[in-house]
Amino acid sequence: MIPVGPIALRWWLLPLVLFAVSAPLWLHRFEPSAFVYLNALCASVAAPVWTGLSLLGNAWGLLGVTAPLLVLAPRLMWAWLCAAPFAIVFARLGKGLIVSPRPAAEVDNAQMRIVGETLHNVSMPSGHTLTAFAVASAIYFALPEKGRARHLWLFVLAAGTGLSRIAVGAHWPGDVAVGASLGLLAGMLGTRLLARMGAQHLRPTAWSLRLVALLLAVTAYTLLTEVQDFDENRPVQVLLAAVVLVSLFFFVRQNRTRRNR
Repeated sequence: MIPVGPIALRWWLLPLVLFAVSAPLWLHRFEPSAFVYLNALCASVAAPVWTGLSLLGNAWGLLGVTAPLLVLAPRLMWAWLCAAPFAIVFARLGKGLIVSPRPAAEVDNAQMRIVGETLHNVSMPSGHTLTAFAVASAIYFALPEKGRARHLWLFVLAAGTGLSRIAVGAHWPGDVAVGASLGLLAGMLGTRLLARMGAQHLRPTAWSLRLVALLLAVTAYTLLTEVQDFDENRPVQVLLAAVVLVSLFFFVRQNRTRRNR
């Protein structure tokens, strides 16, 4: 079994607390005013900053960013991959069951900045935010408990992804808050699934890890051939594709070294 540190009760309660505290937002008590204010506040920052942060909530973008973990820390790669199914279920259920128009459908578009495609429906929850927090949470809790607090910056990046969804005009603040709470829960559930995996899945020669490498090869191709969310992300996608290819090179070399022993 893969060793995973314990998660304190306060962390399990955090998604519920965040969901409850943000109720005035997702109940639309302070919207659209809160959205208009935050969207305008973020307008002073160049669009590529927000589109880049938004890429951290895109599955292909995340595979690119975390590709080095395949070689350096496969346990952390597995942690967020184990959280992914929970994140997908939470996002699909929310978007399928809740009829929620996007900001562009209710706010005068002249009063807001919209970057990329103008979206009008299927707003709750923010899938990008949910994914970013699921990955941050899974990796964080897969780390050794001692010294884990040094990596709280993972949640700062996830929060930046959430804010980016408001900045580009895609989501209400309430969507982001709910996405964050569900993402935290998905990440913690993912680490429980990780703890049930056999340690053999961490070996470079394991068939399961080779399948992850194959997924990364598809990721490199996708990043080079398809625009992810925004045209502004093209240069970042090329960079991430290079990261993936370098990671795959070292993974193949790692496999050959093990086989020749």
